[in-house]
This record gives sequence, C-alpha cells and structure tokens, in this order.
Amino acid sequence: GQLKANPGKSLIISGSNNTADQVLVNAINDALGNYGNTLSFSSASLQRQGDEKELKGLVKDIESGVVDTVIFHQCNPLFEYAGLEGLGEAIDKVSNTIAISYEVTETTSKSGIVAPVHHDLESWGDVQAKRGQITLKQPTIAPLFDTRQAELTFLAWADHAITKSMSSQPYFDYLKSVWEKKYFSAQSNHLTFQSFWDKALHDGLVEMPQDNDRTYVFDGDVNIALRNISKPASTELEIQFVEPVTIGNGVHSNNPWLQEMPDPVTRCTWGNYLAVPVDFDGVKKFNGLNGLKNGQLADITIDGTTYRVPVIQQFGQMKGTVSLALGYGRQRVGDMGYDIGVDINSAIKVVDGRAKYYAEDVSLSGSKGKEKHYSSVQYHHTMGVTATDKNNGELINADETALAPGYGNIMKGYQGSLVDRTIIRHSHVDELEKGIEELKHEREHHEKLNKETLYPYSKYVAEKYSQGHHWGMHIDLNACTGCGACTVACMAENNVPVVGKKQVSRHQEMSWLRIDRYYYGDVDKPNVVYQPMLCQHCDNAPCENVCPVNATNHSSEGLNQMIYNRCIGTRYCGNNCPFKVRRFNWLDYSTGDLFPGNQYNVNAESTPYGADNLTRMVLNPDVTIRTRGVIEKCSFCVQRLQEGKLTAKQEKRRLQDSDVITACQGACPTGAITFGDDNNKAGSLSKKFESALNMIVLEEINVRPSVRYTMKVHNRDETLEA
Repeated sequence: GQLKANPGKSLIISGSNNTADQVLVNAINDALGNYGNTLSFSSASLQRQGDEKELKGLVKDIESGVVDTVIFHQCNPLFEYAGLEGLGEAIDKVSNTIAISYEVTETTSKSGIVAPVHHDLESWGDVQAKRGQITLKQPTIAPLFDTRQAELTFLAWADHAITKSMSSQPYFDYLKSVWEKKYFSAQSNHLTFQSFWDKALHDGLVEMPQDNDRTYVFDGDVNIALRNISKPASTELEIQFVEPVTIGNGVHSNNPWLQEMPDPVTRCTWGNYLAVPVDFDGVKKFNGLNGLKNGQLADITIDGTTYRVPVIQQFGQMKGTVSLALGYGRQRVGDMGYDIGVDINSAIKVVDGRAKYYAEDVSLSGSKGKEKHYSSVQYHHTMGVTATDKNNGELINADETALAPGYGNIMKGYQGSLVDRTIIRHSHVDELEKGIEELKHEREHHEKLNKETLYPYSKYVAEKYSQGHHWGMHIDLNACTGCGACTVACMAENNVPVVGKKQVSRHQEMSWLRIDRYYYGDVDKPNVVYQPMLCQHCDNAPCENVCPVNATNHSSEGLNQMIYNRCIGTRYCGNNCPFKVRRFNWLDYSTGDLFPGNQYNVNAESTPYGADNLTRMVLNPDVTIRTRGVIEKCSFCVQRLQEGKLTAKQEKRRLQDSDVITACQGACPTGAITFGDDNNKAGSLSKKFESALNMIVLEEINVRPSVRYTMKVHNRDETLEA
C-alpha cells in the first residue's frame, strides 16, 4: 500500500540471477512508476557482464573440434566457473592454451603458455564501468617485475606498428592517440587535445554526451516470467552460496588484509563458515542438530558430495536454510590464500545457462571435533559478555551460545547485564521524538553524575583544550554499512601487522579499528547496528594514569598519544581501557627485532615473510614499525596531522581541519566518518556534534571521549511482520 501511495519514489531490486525473477522485479518497478525516476539507465553499471551460457557454448565448440587456441585474459574460470569440471576436461583437448595473468591461478597452472602482465597499479588504460563515463587508469609505480601490459601483448600479437616504435611507453602513446581520435572530437569545451588530456588525467574520467531524451519502457512478458521464477524449496533444508565482501569470488584470496578482515555478518576471518539458524526447531529431520556450537565441524552433503565445514550460528538465518561463502579453498595461489577455508564451487550447477547459487538436495550432520583455530572475532575485546536466560535465570556465557557479547540487553528472549550501559542507542523513526527526548534526559543524567568524581573535568582542563586544536571524530551509525573498508585502510596506512588465523583465534589480532556488530529486536528477524570502535582519545583517559613510564599521555590538542620507545609492555593501559581498543605486540610480526635475520639474503633458502623486500614495500614510510612487546592503537592518523601542519606552514596560513582526512574517513564509501577540530565552530565536525541524535559510548564513566556516534534510527515497517 505504501509503495502504491508513493509512485516514482521507491525502488525494488533483485538479488537473483534468474532472468525470470529479474523480469518480474522490473515489471513491479514499472507498475510503481519508477522508470525515469528512481530507476535510470543513463548511467547504468556495465560491470559483471559474465555470461555462463556463452562459456558453456565455448565448451561445446571445443568438444566439436572447432577451437584451436584459447586465451584466458586475467580470469580464473577453472576455479570460479560453475561448470569448471566440464571446462577443465575440454581444455585438455585444445592445442594452444594461453593465460594472461598477474599471478599464479588454477587456470595458469593448466595453461601451456603464461604471459605475465603488469599489475593494475603499474598500467595505463581506460575502462567504462558506467554508461556515459570513460575512466582513465594511471600507473602509480614502475613495474616491479619483468612483465608487459596485457593490451600491449595483444597489440604485439596483432603485429601493430606501435610495438615497433622506439618509444619507452608504447601503450601510453597508443592510448593517447586513441583518446585524441575517439573522445576529444566529442568534446566542445577544449581548444586543444593537450588541455583535454590534462584535465582527463586530473579528473580521472570524462563524461560522454548522452541522449537524455531517450526513454526506456518495460516490455517483458510477465506471464512467461511467472512460470519460471524461483520457487521455495520443497525439501527440509536448502543452502545458499554467497560471495563474501572480503575476498570476493576468490580473486583477492592472496591479500592478507582481506583475509584478516572479519566478514560483516559472520564476523569470521581466514575461512568460510556454514551459517546455520540459532536453532532448527520445527524441522524434524534436524532437531538433533540444535547442539551445534560455533566452530564445531559439521558434514554437509550437497547433491551426493560431502564437505566438512565449521559452523557459525547466525541470527536472522531462516529456519530450514544454511549459507556458505564462495571463494575459499584455493589450491593454486600465493602463500596467503593457499588452502584457506572450504572450496564449495563444485556444488554450483549451471541450469538453463545460468549458475544456480543455491541447492535443495542437502543434508547436514554433526561431526566430532572443532575447528583447530576458530577465528571469529565476535567475542573479542568486548564491553561485557554475560547475559541472563529469561526462562530460568541461569547466567550464560556469550562464548558458549549464539548470543553475541553485549547483546543480552537487546535480543528478544534475553535480559542482559548491560541494560544501563550506553553502548548503543536505537529508535524507530515513528518514535524518534520520544527517542531523542530519552537520550537527552540520559545524557543530562550522566553529566550530573560525572560531576561527582575523583577526576572532574574542571574549567581549567576545558580551558586548556579550548586553545588551539582539539581533534575529534563523529561516526554516523545510520550511514555505516559495516563494509570494513575503514578497517583495511587503517591497516594499510598505519602498518598494522597481519597476525594470521592462529593468533586471531587467541584474541590477539592487531587491528586498531574494529567494527562491532549489534543486533536488536527478534532473534529470527533482527535489526543490526554496525559501530566502528577505535581509540576514543579520552580527555579523562583511564589508560594514561596507570602507565608506570608515561608511555601513553595526552597532547595539548586532545590526542591520546603512544610513545613506543618508552613502553615496557605492562599492558596496564589495555586492562584499564573500557573500550578495549589497545593492542599488544605479542610476536615479532614484522621481523624488525631479528638481526641479521631481517636482512634480505638472496642466497638463503627462505626469507621470513615480514623480511621479504617485496612485502616491505607495502609499508608506509611515514609511520614507524612497532616492535615486539609494546602497546599500539589508533593515533587519529597523527602523521597526516603533521603533514597538514607542514603544508599549512609552507603556505603561510593556519591549519584547517578540512586539510586533514584520516585513512578511515577517506575510505568510507558512505561518508559515515567525519574527522575535524571541535574548536573550529564553523567546521563540519562541530556542526555534527550539535545533533540531538548524538551519543557517547559509556558516557557514564566520565572518560570524556573525543568520538561521538549518532543514535541508530531504523525504518522497518512493523506491520508487515505482524
């Protein structure tokens, strides 16, 4: 009813690759008047153009003997294609197989010839990811290895004249000449090609003229679509195959940052876990599986093939269904991706020319034992882990149940020990005024409470921090999607070490920035909040007054600083931190303490991973490498603050908070993170701090954080659930 009452203001999307499902979704959008309003084709995405039907046709052509040569251009179908077994058998019959690839893959290992190519960051090029936009690719580094750009390889094979030139960058010259002939002529606001080219390089893309008068209408056959749409499984158990946001379909398996980044939903690292409902009640065949615990191994049989996988209990997983991530279990890949997780690709079938990302012939049975290094971070660094069972009053531990830590106060069916703690606050949009009023009274109560303390935030302290800069951060929980981009950006910027699956399982991950996931509402249909948690840079920091060597202290600009050379590793500060955001270097992750073991030796049989020259190139030279035995944590990207100050000094002006963008802020795709100077009352941070939706995590303990969050406001239509 609400959709019909608001024509042209909604958008229905499809999560299926079944053509019939997509046709039906488009028909609904058409009926709601969304074409030309919320649904536009002028800037349509041109990505993900793979076609299983065409690839199956290639297999038939090979089997018929009409194909003599197959070239795989930076793809890995012998791992990720749904019909990989048939393709693999067909490839054996081809006379010439050539793989153009940057790294070793399952496909390159079966190819007769491998042509190594530049990495994207070493390459010139152009792409069209969206209709109407041509994007330029520019190299950021010279090629590290003896490789050749893929496009130049094609030109050489085609015996193009440009490959015979004496130019040091023949493909760059070719690319530039094509742009002059093809795209410059379509522009009207540039007198010379050089000015057009310079602006394109600066902007990174050019907008191409579009036929804005063209209209699109829906002309699909709904009756045919209705006969072929996906229907609920008739079996008691169904499995869904999903692509994780971390390593994708396996293309990023060898990236340790992404392997160690927790999945936003399961919160697991270094592998895929079978997501099962919190219980199987109502499914008679599986009532015996209610004893499955997180990390326990289970056997799942799909179409007659059995896979042994670790289990994770997942709120919101529909009863009678399970799900498992793709992209894991690779056997031809670098050290970081080899044999991580379970390869489930063989369970995907091609039906009617499309990959079927679910299966119905499924059975599940519990298996003895538990995964050796269960690496879910959901129970790490929490602000409370116990809750009370409502039925019998028994105290239960979050590590032993599906109840997530700190969620006891918000999950239906449980009453927790954290009811009065300001970890998150949430409200429905229909009750927003009431929620704001309650939050206001709560904060007033905390402010009154905090006046009676051994560490008063006196006017003298407030006056001190009102001088100069006072750096802070605002995080909008309504904008955060939990994607994890900020966590990886922080690791890359600040040389945060990757510790591996075993250390993660021991609660010893080093990430300075984590994203806490909170559920509230019903166990089967929960709402979710993603809360980025980092050092809060408290003005009344409890970590500072317990350090015996003054390794952690407060700057005049409100930063909670770490002096690594002073730290002797007592970890008193980490114990005293209420937010659990300090990390201790248990091991020599960077091999910085090894000498001469940290010196690259070309004659040595092996070099420690962190001592390899190629690995060290990923390090940021503006940030120190921490050694074993010290505490480290978020610094608000102090190196960027210093760079901003030096730049402002050279330009003979004052530093503005807009001059500095932290790594997490720059990586956030939704703009949820704002960093700035709270003393700049005209700045964006100060304006966001004035919002009535603002809350401070654990405000009642009077540590005076410099980070504030918005209250989560959800807009779920409760009448639909009823």
